[in-house]
Amino acid sequence: MSGVGRVPRIVLAAPSSNAGKTSIATGLIAALTARGLAVSPHKVGPDYIDPGYHGLAAGRPGRNLDPWLVGEERVAPLFLHGARSADLAVIEGVMGLFDGATHPSVEPGFSSTAHVAALLRAPVVLVVDASSQARSVAALVHGFATFDPAVRMGGVVLNRVGSDRHETILREALGAAGMPVLGAIRRLEQLHTPSRHLGLVPAAERSTEAVATVDRLAHVVADGVDLDAVLALARTAPPLSASPWDPAAEVEPVPGRPRVAVAGGPAFTFGYAENTELLAAAGAEVVVVDPLRDEALPEGTAGLVVGGGFPEVYAAELSANERLRADVGALAARGAPIAAECAGLLYLARELDGMPMCGVLDVRTAMSPRLTLGYRAAVAPSDSVLAPAGARVRGHEFHRTSAQPGAGATPAWQWSSAAPEGFVTGGVHASYLHLHWAGSPGMATRFVAAAARLPEGLLHAHR
Repeated sequence: MSGVGRVPRIVLAAPSSNAGKTSIATGLIAALTARGLAVSPHKVGPDYIDPGYHGLAAGRPGRNLDPWLVGEERVAPLFLHGARSADLAVIEGVMGLFDGATHPSVEPGFSSTAHVAALLRAPVVLVVDASSQARSVAALVHGFATFDPAVRMGGVVLNRVGSDRHETILREALGAAGMPVLGAIRRLEQLHTPSRHLGLVPAAERSTEAVATVDRLAHVVADGVDLDAVLALARTAPPLSASPWDPAAEVEPVPGRPRVAVAGGPAFTFGYAENTELLAAAGAEVVVVDPLRDEALPEGTAGLVVGGGFPEVYAAELSANERLRADVGALAARGAPIAAECAGLLYLARELDGMPMCGVLDVRTAMSPRLTLGYRAAVAPSDSVLAPAGARVRGHEFHRTSAQPGAGATPAWQWSSAAPEGFVTGGVHASYLHLHWAGSPGMATRFVAAAARLPEGLLHAHR
């Protein structure tokens, strides 16, 4: 176990998306865990799906590191919080190494893998898709290694290598360029994970199949990557001067211990672990409700958080659970705080793809051919259970659905010159915007306080 600030760590990056980072990162985490090491898994950016595979491989939550969502100053503390009691940390990058936010308010490369690697002073391992190149790999890697002096390239893992001869050519070229090759992975079907309209299918939805996939990835990476060399590189990371993030230091605890239900299960897999930790630190008793299986909210529920996921895939099952839909509607009618993001908005709507949902919002939602994706700098137009009027937050959108109308009489957010977005009505705050509450921890205190104010007699009135 490493001391505070001294966690050995590496960042797995790539020249571009689709190089195989997630498969190799997951396999590496699983292979190192199989050695008896406590591995802390992390993901650069707002991705929810990859951390699910990381967490399955490591046996502890996969956590996100995103300067846009939480601020540069919180990246190292959040990393150290997630890596408590770990022997080392594996951080998977996002897109290409230097690809970051394109928002006009930040410099190019902000929130990129390179940015996070520099904040964490972590060596980078470049995962290169070698399927369509030979000696040119050395020029490619040389360019990435020298582009930014703040990024320390520690080695390369070659992915999708075609043959022994191909591997020899690649290793010789990189050796001449002075770049260590830490592993070579052949073109193998077991490195494939199924995908759909928003990326990989979440691990929580695949259950035993996902466990088998992670196990296969572990064996492939253990056979093709020099794990001792990876560990040695991770141990070259210098100590960090930051202190671990502490949710209790970020919020004001609310008395009364109100019960807050958080939607989970296969339909609602998108959420940041820190959001739940902040709710608990703010004084809530956090319980999980699975809208696919549970027919009622937990007794005494005084607040509900419904995050992101794939309700469109489970629309029929969600619609068929009429008792829980009625329970959610009754909770909203009593003025309880309900925070819904993206999938949560769809669940609260009148219908999704023509199938009845909770009917809390007079909104029709449906699948859309258009992907909406990007960072957003948003302002709250009015008071809500999450934020006071004028509050500024940073979030992201990621969906292939649309809502009609797109905003209520009192919207949830406004950004740039776009039309207002989302809904604030009673205690309900529903929006397509995903938020990492560590970036605005006061939201947890505000939400729990609203739950604590719900009169006790209303908690059981519909039983």
